[in-house]
Amino acid sequence: MDRKQVAQLLARVKDGACGIDEAVAALQRLSSENMGFACLDHHRCLRTGIPEVVFGENKTAEQICRIFAGMLDRPGMVMATRVGRDKAVEVCRRFPEAVYHDEARILVARGGAAGDVDGQPLIIVVSAGTSDVPVAEEAKITAECLGQRVEAVHDVGVAGIHRLYSRLEMLSRAAVLIVVAGMEGALPSVVAGLVDTPVIAVPTSVGYGTGLGGIAALLGMLNSCAPGMAVVNIDNGFGAACMASLIVRGQIKEETRGST
Repeated sequence: MDRKQVAQLLARVKDGACGIDEAVAALQRLSSENMGFACLDHHRCLRTGIPEVVFGENKTAEQICRIFAGMLDRPGMVMATRVGRDKAVEVCRRFPEAVYHDEARILVARGGAAGDVDGQPLIIVVSAGTSDVPVAEEAKITAECLGQRVEAVHDVGVAGIHRLYSRLEMLSRAAVLIVVAGMEGALPSVVAGLVDTPVIAVPTSVGYGTGLGGIAALLGMLNSCAPGMAVVNIDNGFGAACMASLIVRGQIKEETRGST
């Protein structure tokens, strides 16, 4: 349950559409749920604006199913990242409402609807090369599931920098840019030097031997001289999307305050 749902519940109590005992029972279910192998944090979205998300890579399909069952028993989006196709098929068999995004390796139920985001600030996800697209898609799908308006630009890396220049007008419309790159990780610095928009850089593990599984790209981004750029962990499209979502929400709050 998030802030909006709590506000709706309290409004129903105020209007007499919901009794106090019923509301108290709903609020009591907000805390945590101990499942033995996992302890679900149902209160996280209300506290932080980001719901608890399942990291599925080292969990069995049965564990993911049990967690989904506990989370789907309450309102709000349910998502699992880093889920392989075989596990996803089994989970979707148990929960037909779940949708699997193959390239992003994300399972989601009750994610944000595209029709609800018209007019909202725009997040644009930019990837340097096609090999970086899975991480970029993790960022894109995550941001969409968090209720954000998202567009993607792929394969505009520094090896053919003219491809990026042709997209600058589009990039200038973004409230936040998530820029994903492997190899030497140069693209986020280039983008941050061309726009007046916050840039969240995501290093990927794409690259040859001295790329060291993304460490070269990470260090390059951390040592960037371009201002206005922050860096998340290697291949962490999910974390970049959560940060971008919080930035956008902060912008909306400021606009709301300014109009009152």
